[in-house]
Amino acid sequence: MSERGGSDGQKMRVYVPATVAMLRALVTDREIRALSGTAFAVTPALREAYSSGDDEELAEVALGEAARASLRLIAGEGTEGAEAGDAPIYRRAVIAADVVGAKLRSDLDDAVVRLAGPIEYARIASAHVDLAEAEPAVAKAVEVIDAADLGDPDAEFVLGDAEDHQLAWYAAQELPFLLDLL
Repeated sequence: MSERGGSDGQKMRVYVPATVAMLRALVTDREIRALSGTAFAVTPALREAYSSGDDEELAEVALGEAARASLRLIAGEGTEGAEAGDAPIYRRAVIAADVVGAKLRSDLDDAVVRLAGPIEYARIASAHVDLAEAEPAVAKAVEVIDAADLGDPDAEFVLGDAEDHQLAWYAAQELPFLLDLL
């Protein structure tokens, strides 16, 4: 598998930002659609942006970007969930999958790729989800994500508290069991 892949037909490992609700839909529907088709990957632009670091370290950067994007998705669910009466679960989630046909979008950011379509469950390599102890920090980060994007140093500090929590790794076949425990 090549992480250098892309629209040329090679497989590329991508990191799709998600929420717990999206993970539930993935298990039920056996596929996931990334919001606006946006995912993150080790791209040539990401490699160029870092003077050092192997593929594993750069994959952690792409995963981190997807985890930050997950905060935005949780914030959106909070707004929509309030209307439906459902409170969001404050855990970041990222799906790692091997796909073909991802297009590089370095015009957006170094690690951004656009997916060609939904990702089938069989292509899911793993899921990365916050543990329960991260929930208070994630809830606070969700409240300030927009301010952090606009450069507020206090908001960025709050985001750092959430990002200090490592996402736990789960194999694709473990997702149904994980979701039963939440």
